[in-house]
Amino acid sequence: MSKRHESKHKIDRRLGVNIFGRPKSPVNKREYGPGQHGQRRKGKMSDFGTQLRAKQKLKGSYGDITEKQFKRIYTEASRMKGDTSANLIGLLESRLDAVVYRAKFVPTIFAARQFVNHGHVKVNGRRVNIGSYRLKAGDVVELKESSRQLTIVLEAAGLAERDVPDYIQVDHGKGVASFTRVPTLSEVPYPVQQEPNLVVEFYSR
Repeated sequence: MSKRHESKHKIDRRLGVNIFGRPKSPVNKREYGPGQHGQRRKGKMSDFGTQLRAKQKLKGSYGDITEKQFKRIYTEASRMKGDTSANLIGLLESRLDAVVYRAKFVPTIFAARQFVNHGHVKVNGRRVNIGSYRLKAGDVVELKESSRQLTIVLEAAGLAERDVPDYIQVDHGKGVASFTRVPTLSEVPYPVQQEPNLVVEFYSR
């Protein structure tokens, strides 16, 4: 098993949910934490524990985001007009690596970050290799012509475990996706329930 798969599976088992919606997640067989005492870790969770778990679930859904990066995104969301939890989801889903993943150009959010970093993606005709690059409504994401026939791209397009959400229009044949609008929480196809309001409470303490 690759280190990357081990990492994803550890996140799933620690949180007790199939956070990436993958069919091979160990949580599909065992809904308890890792280790010999994993089954004992039940009991009423404190408010802090509930908020921390919500933050870990949301942060984990976007792969390799560090705590420092995630808190910076939260701080930006809190300074914007409107509901902070809605702003937080909007900022996360506007990331280039998130859009590459949602468009089914790659199979996982981890692969999306690496795919962007390796220079396979253009935004509005210009190459961008930063996964956290912020897209605006109407921006067009395009795969390099030489990257469209990569095995990882062809396999991802055929995955039946998830669909492309309505706020992204994609043509897999041409390797082009358009980010039509910033989505609301209910539009984002998270495999597990996310509670950004609890994330806001966590950072507001």
